[in-house]
Amino acid sequence: MANDIRVCEKCKHTPLKSIVPKLKKMAPDDEIKIGCKSYCGHCGKRAFVYINGRYLSAPTEDEVLAKVAPFIK
Repeated sequence: MANDIRVCEKCKHTPLKSIVPKLKKMAPDDEIKIGCKSYCGHCGKRAFVYINGRYLSAPTEDEVLAKVAPFIK
């Protein structure tokens, strides 16, 4: 079953150049969708990733990736 992974290109705390390759390594067969998630209040303050119906956020990119790992199918 494929994962639904999404990140926002406008998020100040989630640099696409580093987070997308890390997510691809975690879920190599899945497409990572990039676009606004209308989660602006939170993504302006914390790194976040939308995965399989859940918004996961943390103060740093590495911390949010640690939260994402258990939700990868």
